[in-house]
Amino acid sequence: MPLEFRTMCVLLPNREELSVAVGVKATGQELFQKVCDLLQIKDPHFFGISVLKNNEYIFIDLEQKLCKYFIKEWKKDTNKVTEKFSPPLVTFFRVQYYVENGRVISDKVARHYYYCNLKEQVLRSRCANKEEIYFLLAAYGLQADVGDYQENFHNGNYFQPQAYFPQWIIAKRGSDYILKHAPEMHREQQGLTTKEAILKYVKESCLLEDVPVHFYRFQKDKKEDRPTIILGLTLKGIQIHQDVNHVRELLYDFPWSHIGKLAFLGKKFVIQPDGLPSARKLIYYTGCPFRSRHLLQLLSNSHRLFLNIQPVLKQIQMLEDAEEKKRYRESYISDTLEMDLDPSDKRSHDSGSSRGSKRNNRLSRQSTDSHSSSHTSGIEADSRHRMSVEMSVDEPFIMDQVHQKEEKFCSSTVSCGSSGIDNGSKGKADDSQDDEAELVVDEPEEVPVDELHSEVAINGMSGDSLAVDGGTVQSYEVSRPAQPKFR
Repeated sequence: MPLEFRTMCVLLPNREELSVAVGVKATGQELFQKVCDLLQIKDPHFFGISVLKNNEYIFIDLEQKLCKYFIKEWKKDTNKVTEKFSPPLVTFFRVQYYVENGRVISDKVARHYYYCNLKEQVLRSRCANKEEIYFLLAAYGLQADVGDYQENFHNGNYFQPQAYFPQWIIAKRGSDYILKHAPEMHREQQGLTTKEAILKYVKESCLLEDVPVHFYRFQKDKKEDRPTIILGLTLKGIQIHQDVNHVRELLYDFPWSHIGKLAFLGKKFVIQPDGLPSARKLIYYTGCPFRSRHLLQLLSNSHRLFLNIQPVLKQIQMLEDAEEKKRYRESYISDTLEMDLDPSDKRSHDSGSSRGSKRNNRLSRQSTDSHSSSHTSGIEADSRHRMSVEMSVDEPFIMDQVHQKEEKFCSSTVSCGSSGIDNGSKGKADDSQDDEAELVVDEPEEVPVDELHSEVAINGMSGDSLAVDGGTVQSYEVSRPAQPKFR
């Protein structure tokens, strides 16, 4: 009798690992929940469990049994002496859905692992024309990891360049150059809290095209020796690249609003740009139906999340704009007051208490500081008000509302963090069967900001199946969000 449990090694974005025991009949959701419990993550919606197949991260369907992804390893008789000490099964806890604003992630722990995942992506990034962004990201990363720069403590090599910079920048500039200039930029972030530094890191990293993206390789035709087409699932849609001497060259950039239909027929992958005749469609090959179904699920879930999250991002942007406007107004008023003060009055004001002196120092730093972080205000009452604004930005209920609405149409997935094989493929023993599935993408319509609490849920995927040429046709349609009614 084989043992009733299997040991899973879960690699985390911060390069640590967890050892998790699951039952032989466990689903992906059971493993995902155990990982979240061990890490104390309360907002896991943007994460998933993935396995590495042909150097690609395949996110598992949380409703599927884990044995489906480890067929050979799962069948081993672990009672045998030779099998008792076999290596554990490796999975990855990774970001599955990228967002452009970290404030959408309400949980502090989840935000930290999201940041760690982005740091790993930055180390593999190759945007040669945006070198300055890597130095700014290193400054935010150092501020988040070690806090304020201190002359007495952070002298010499207090960080490893390879932990914050891609290898190509280290080779181009040299470690000495990085160790000289990166601390200067770190010093400029003086006063940023860990949370503020992480939020800036998230926002700035989105300017690197190859960071908040998942890449998957396709073949141009069935006879091609190796895949030369690369599909990138981005924050706002799909990009198609061509591999030319191991360098990605962008061929097409399709935001969701410009895609009419995505279809999978067995190993065939079809992109139908919106508004163009069917003859203009792009056809590539995935290599196997399993990858086709996985990509369909990932693309459809990503599109739904993109539509649902837009009102949330707009609300956050409004609060950030109001906060920034208020901060500049305070800085202007403070500078004016400083100039109007009589020198003798100013001295008496400064000598009133050390606390008052600190406030004036903070004000002067705010008026010249480029990042104007919220903690630099000299008016305590306004600081408290600003804190309440930030809390409203990060209020957990915002994303909870989105995810509750998603449950109405996404009954086949446990949360936004789930991914995997479409419903029509469940229960099939043979992956070699040629299945066809389609995803029809409609452009999201504008939802006014003052109607943010109106219904924005998207209708679910249709489950109708038709027999065509001995295979199964499954149609998946993503409808537009319901529009608010005006009286």
